[in-house]
Amino acid sequence: MTDERDGVDLHVARWAAFWKDDPRFEPEVEGARVRMNDIAKWARRADAVAFAGSEDFTMEDYQTLHALMVQPHPMEATPAQLADATHVTRAAMTSRLDRLASAGLVTRAVDPTDRRRVLVRPTAEGRAEWNKHIFEGMARDRQMLSALSGEELVQLNALLRKVTKSIE
Repeated sequence: MTDERDGVDLHVARWAAFWKDDPRFEPEVEGARVRMNDIAKWARRADAVAFAGSEDFTMEDYQTLHALMVQPHPMEATPAQLADATHVTRAAMTSRLDRLASAGLVTRAVDPTDRRRVLVRPTAEGRAEWNKHIFEGMARDRQMLSALSGEELVQLNALLRKVTKSIE
């Protein structure tokens, strides 16, 4: 264990002093939760900065393409599935898809098995754009976690897996 303290240690110390006689306050739980939240906020901010100022390809464009690329069916989805996956309204998804289609990044076609459905698919250019941005994001994540060795990343993943399995 290192002796280095961070801002979360100060936060936890304040609450530990406030609740010094209350065993329900668990400093290690509070510290872990606040640190995980801080890491997630840092990652969201870094992603936002990466797309800031770009009108050609926005964070929303990337999120929509990403949702399309990771669908259970090989790179196709309905607009409703994409709206659900990205937590936006169907009207907002229609606007996003209009933008992506105009840019040549996706196509929309009537489902040959059900003419009431529209299938959205990435174009080769859309896949290339997604690929570019996902690897840039991975580089930001790698930089964010660069304080950890490979072995420490394996340990961190094992611990986080244990937590996520307990809440799934």
